[in-house]
Amino acid sequence: MNDRLPFTRDLVLIGGGHTHALVLRKWGMSPLPGVRVTVINPGPTALYSGMLPGFVAGHYTRDDLDIDLIRLARFAGARMVIGTASGIDRHAGLIEVPGRPPIGYDLASVDVGVTSRITNIPGFADHAVPAKPLGRFVQRWEDFSASPGRARIAVIGGGIAGCELALAMHFALRARGMDAQVTVIDRAEIGQELPARKRRALLAAMQRNKVALVAGAQVSQIDAGMVHLTGRRPIEADLIVGAAGACAHPWLRKTGLTLKGGFITVSPTLQSSDPAIFAAGDCADLAYAPRPKAGVFAVRAAPVLYDNLVAGLSGGSMRAFAPQKNYLKLISLGAKRALGHRFGVCVQGAAVWRLKDRIDQRFMRKFRELPSMPPPTMPKRHALGMSEALGPKPLCGGCGAKVGRGVLGATLTRLPATARADVLSLPGDDAATLQFAGTRQVLTTDHLRAFTDDPVVMARITAVHALGDIWAMGAAPQAALASVTLPRLSPALQARTLDEIMISANEIMTQAGAVIVGGHSTVGAELTIGFTVTGLCDKAQITLSGAQVGDALILTKPLGTGVILAAEMQRAARGAWVAAALASMARPQAEAAQVLTEANAMTDVTGFGLAGHLLGICEASSVGACLTLRDIPVLQGALELASEGHRSTLFGDNAALVPGLAQDPLTELLFDPQTAGGLMAAVAPNAAQSVLARLRALGFPAAQIGTVTENVGQITVS
Repeated sequence: MNDRLPFTRDLVLIGGGHTHALVLRKWGMSPLPGVRVTVINPGPTALYSGMLPGFVAGHYTRDDLDIDLIRLARFAGARMVIGTASGIDRHAGLIEVPGRPPIGYDLASVDVGVTSRITNIPGFADHAVPAKPLGRFVQRWEDFSASPGRARIAVIGGGIAGCELALAMHFALRARGMDAQVTVIDRAEIGQELPARKRRALLAAMQRNKVALVAGAQVSQIDAGMVHLTGRRPIEADLIVGAAGACAHPWLRKTGLTLKGGFITVSPTLQSSDPAIFAAGDCADLAYAPRPKAGVFAVRAAPVLYDNLVAGLSGGSMRAFAPQKNYLKLISLGAKRALGHRFGVCVQGAAVWRLKDRIDQRFMRKFRELPSMPPPTMPKRHALGMSEALGPKPLCGGCGAKVGRGVLGATLTRLPATARADVLSLPGDDAATLQFAGTRQVLTTDHLRAFTDDPVVMARITAVHALGDIWAMGAAPQAALASVTLPRLSPALQARTLDEIMISANEIMTQAGAVIVGGHSTVGAELTIGFTVTGLCDKAQITLSGAQVGDALILTKPLGTGVILAAEMQRAARGAWVAAALASMARPQAEAAQVLTEANAMTDVTGFGLAGHLLGICEASSVGACLTLRDIPVLQGALELASEGHRSTLFGDNAALVPGLAQDPLTELLFDPQTAGGLMAAVAPNAAQSVLARLRALGFPAAQIGTVTENVGQITVS
């Protein structure tokens, strides 16, 4: 019997800022039963701003900056939504995220940081980059600093952030032997928000490093390589960075919440004017205790926010956040030196930088070294064979949870052959072909055990996966029936979840030319989604049995979804790898199928892996195949994870199909079960290059991965 408690409330964390990251960590260690947590963030990672100057200076790597939100969400039992919130419908209790159905909430919290206030300068959008959001700036800096030669940089904004970046960029470029010229521009005084002693120390550091300072200057326009100033000579620059203060995200003004300067006004409990919406970090205004924007307050607010969210969702009492008045202020000075100030005392040097580094590293270790939660214990008394049936790791989702090809095939051979003339039985094909007075209809069904807690992503991937057999047979999708098993949820959450699933699946089906005509739903142990799909053929369908010796084997999507998902379940895969794998799985293949209409044989690569599905073509066509390993496209991270020993639970069954072939991590990926994998087609050799060019023009990472040979039933690699 499943004793999992039902979800009855939705908590949505908008933004992956430092406060929310700490709340997720705490939630993973002490969740509130019955609460479904959702995190919305534009990307799979959040950048830690405290180490940004050190990264720019070259003291840290890009990975050192990343808080992996997908890994953190897995730890917290939360669903991760990669998207940017654009509004809150408080009346309906919905959060708007472009490109997907709105997300319902009972309580929500906002921690989206800030953006730049100078992007409205004429020419800024085309010729400059804001320092915030951090992701875009980091990518621009990596590209710029990799180019050798002279480097002229202009930083617009002479506050702490602008000065730190200027010193860091100057140090990094000089350390690489480049002729760096860095200029800081401000319409007021440089570092004016600092106490006098600290400001003098900062200005002296910038003068020692020959960073040019232009105070009292108004930027009028930005052109390619040029910053124009009102009444002054323009400044030439190869890189122009905007760091002139922070402003709130514009969409917050449409929420109807009480704001101050665009920032969400919060009470001591961190609640906004709407008690169902909290806010923390730089996007919040502590009206009851005004403080500057500083990371220390985001960190200190996290325990209070966690406690108050739990209280709001369980009927408890809340507590107040009392930000300290005095705190240690640290400024990086480019080299491994820093400036520190507290209680009127100002010190600088290498020892201060080491202190800052220890503080930053301690903060990031909270997310790199997540606590190990003990697995469920085995009952003292249990039936024989239970340990073997459970296996050494959790059961994979998607196609990794399928029954092996050998077991399924043996069962199907024991069924009696069809006696109906209108049902065409084809060797090895997953779909059935029905004959109706000159019309051929393809019928297929597929369902997936969820591997992501986001029902929208799961619905899209399942729809693409179910359509795969239709596309692989050269048919046009026609109609679909949905089959959904929901985990135990309250009626309100059932309605929200079904809406998300059906709206998302319908978008995929409609784009493919099919219509969802109905379906079936039930409640079970976990989320599973399936579709039965029909398609129409206006000519003979493409089957497994038409491959010819000499044909080129073409694959439309990279391999590796199985190993990435298996590793992600153990929090071993990077969030960026997981996000890329999910995006690949959710990519429909209608356009690719149109390009491959003249293929001699075709299949979609799914649960039995590339080798297993290729073996199906070889057996049905009485041919063999030779694969060129170096030409097989692979998802980022898949080879690294395979080298570390990560495998899907279906790997062993798949590898047994071609004994002896899996000898290293790359050949092991041939047996990796794919979910919504690519189409693999045998194409006449004289058409292969044209087909590849057309597929790549459509954005598919297609490749010729081998050729069809005369060695019947044999798959070799080179």
